[in-house]
Amino acid sequence: MNEIKLKRIYDAPDSDDGVRILVDRLWPRGLSKESANLDLWLKDLAPSNELRKWYNHDPEKWPQFRDDYFNELNQKQELIRSLLAKIEESNVTFLFSNKHRENNNAVALKLYLEQYIQ
Repeated sequence: MNEIKLKRIYDAPDSDDGVRILVDRLWPRGLSKESANLDLWLKDLAPSNELRKWYNHDPEKWPQFRDDYFNELNQKQELIRSLLAKIEESNVTFLFSNKHRENNNAVALKLYLEQYIQ
C-alpha cells in the first residue's frame, strides 16, 4: 500500500512526496500558487469554517475536533473514495499551513483514511 505523508506547505518538496494535496480550506499566507508546487487543492475535504474557527488549534479541543471532523468527513464519501483511489495509485502528501504539526486537520484526515486502508 502506498503511503500518506504529512508536510507543511512551506517545507521544500521531496521527490518521494508523490501527489501533493493541500487539505486546508484557506490558501496559505504568503505563498503564491505558482510556488506552492501542488497537484491538488481539496478544500472541500477541509473542516467546515465553523469547526475550524471553534477549534482554533487548541490542544485541549483536539479529541472533540477530531470526532466532529470525522463526522463531517462521513458526509463526503464520494470525495473520500476519490482520494482513496489516488492513494492506491501512488504516495500522497497532505500539505497544511498550520504551525502545529501534531494536531491539525491533515493529521485527522490521515487518521480517518487509515481506517479504510488497513
